[in-house]
Amino acid sequence: MSRGTTTVSGDIKVEKSKMKWDPKTLEIRTHSVEKTLEPLVHQVTTLVNHPKKKGSKLGKSKNAHKLAQDIEDATARLIKTGEDIAQEFPEIREEMLAACKDCRGAGDSMRTGAKEFADDPCASAKRGTMVRAARTLLSSVTRLLCVADMADVYRLLASLKLVEKRLKELEKASNTADLLNSFKNLGNDLMDLAKLSGRRQADLKDPQTKDDMAAARATLKESSKMLLSSSKAYVRHPEVTSAKANRDFVMKQMSEAVNAISGATQATGVSGPHPYESPGALATALDDFDSQIAMDPTSYSEKRTRPTLEQRLESIISGAAQLADSMSTRDDTRDKIIASCNGVRQALQDLLSEYMNHATGKKKASPGGPLDQALEKMCKRTRELRGQLRRAVVDHVSDSFLETTMPLIMLIEAAQAGNEREVEECATLFIDHAAKLEEVANLAISMSVNPEKVKMVRLAAIRLKNLCPQVINAARTLAARPHSKVARENMDVFKEAWEQQLQVLTEAVDDITGIEDFLATTEAHILEDVNKCVQALQEKDPESVDRTAGQIRGRTARLEDVVTAEMENYQQGPYTDNVMRAVLVMRNEVDEGQFIDASKLVYEGIRDIRKAVLAGRRRSGPGVGEEFELQDAAAELFAEAQARAREQAAYEQLKAVGMYSCNSVRVFIRFQAIACFIISQSFM
Repeated sequence: MSRGTTTVSGDIKVEKSKMKWDPKTLEIRTHSVEKTLEPLVHQVTTLVNHPKKKGSKLGKSKNAHKLAQDIEDATARLIKTGEDIAQEFPEIREEMLAACKDCRGAGDSMRTGAKEFADDPCASAKRGTMVRAARTLLSSVTRLLCVADMADVYRLLASLKLVEKRLKELEKASNTADLLNSFKNLGNDLMDLAKLSGRRQADLKDPQTKDDMAAARATLKESSKMLLSSSKAYVRHPEVTSAKANRDFVMKQMSEAVNAISGATQATGVSGPHPYESPGALATALDDFDSQIAMDPTSYSEKRTRPTLEQRLESIISGAAQLADSMSTRDDTRDKIIASCNGVRQALQDLLSEYMNHATGKKKASPGGPLDQALEKMCKRTRELRGQLRRAVVDHVSDSFLETTMPLIMLIEAAQAGNEREVEECATLFIDHAAKLEEVANLAISMSVNPEKVKMVRLAAIRLKNLCPQVINAARTLAARPHSKVARENMDVFKEAWEQQLQVLTEAVDDITGIEDFLATTEAHILEDVNKCVQALQEKDPESVDRTAGQIRGRTARLEDVVTAEMENYQQGPYTDNVMRAVLVMRNEVDEGQFIDASKLVYEGIRDIRKAVLAGRRRSGPGVGEEFELQDAAAELFAEAQARAREQAAYEQLKAVGMYSCNSVRVFIRFQAIACFIISQSFM
């Protein structure tokens, strides 16, 4: 084996020249190195700061001798571990043995200095000599531990390289047998990589590097299923270009994840903030504006301050106008945004006039005076504008994340039918739907000041955007080969991936949106939908009734999901119990009496329609006697349903007061209901 390579897994070699590693570095990148170093640091620090205890013999310190021996023993153990690692990993043997040699020399110097200090702890010169020896020892031990840490890095990089090799083998597979064999080998190596990278991720100190590795590991795990299905579809139908596009996309995604793990493994220094980790532009602009409007009146400049603040405000109003003009913004919300913008403009002019009067000496500042009132009014107007903008964002979220599955269902149904032309038409709708979700996610981002939550929404939106064309490609493959089992399986896998990623985006957007704004907006939207239902009933428009009723069901389901997720952030108690009880009532409670009455109206409506159709015609359906039998059966059915409802109500009432056991109550009520039913029939 050459000095510049390492063999860890089979014949896989990692070239040392491509390693981002300085063997002389003292940077501690993992918790394990830090924890290993802590006891020695504590012992050395205790020895250096060791005072002469009262009652001990003059010029002697038994505790100092004990500490010096402990340091010597700990150093010897570390050197022994380093030498063992050098034997196991020849690629770092030279660096490790050099580190062990330095550590041994520093340990000898420390032992001599510590002994002299322990014999004469009052001598400042001997203390200084020991302090310098201690610093050298700690540096040497740190370097030894950093070199030892690179053994784990080499092992992980070798595992990554083996996964890259397996991916290339799978890419070259030309038949199903070779494909399955290659995928089996890849699966085994991915499991090994998952263990090694998981340990490394948990051990890393830098939070950003840890997040990067976690994201890459998740991508590898999520992409494995898509890789198998898309590869099978391509091997089975190599002439279908969309199948190849699916396979190439997943292959590229996994290769990028492997590179990301490699980069995170070798990352040095403190990572900067993630490029997506920044607050929303509109929310930040409003915060900056608020921080600038309060100033010392004597520092106000008409030529400098006024244009700056006016320009910043117009930039904010421009962003607010774009949000107001979006399609999903309600008319009343749009009008309120415009009114708030005009109010902020006027409040700024009033405030600047007060500043100018005070700057020129026409007025003097006083607590609660005109200047304070103008500033308070300015802050109130910006708060109102914020509220209207948040309401507009929630308008979009509430509408766009309501029926998220329909475009996908239409696309898949067209593909299953083998209708390629309809697939392309549905693909256009699907792309528009995905673009709308991304747009709404960006609107939610614009009004958030939480960088971490903004990052999660941006990442989820980008992943959904990247997945969109691949879902369409899977549908195209299925449309081209509608009877292919592997094409159907591939479509199912990409459908599942889309739904999972959409759920991630939905939860991220819900998390970035205030629960109070969401509840208020949902309540207003449901009231709006109820009014539409009533109007549609009055206009005899059954299609609108059905569509709007579906929207109400969708909104209540969304509200349940959002509230349930919000309650998971709180410790269980009376508050969460009351909220979840209200959710259960909304979801499960049914007024059985109203349901029976409504069902009876539906039946009678159908009966009247049948009578109207048969009026004036020669009957070809049931005869007159049979018609009476149908009416009698229906009357009996509704009477029995009403009896069951009365039975259940009475049972609940008796059970509440504890008059009977459950079985006896049910028998009694059943008898009572039957008796009532018989009596009612006798008067019909």
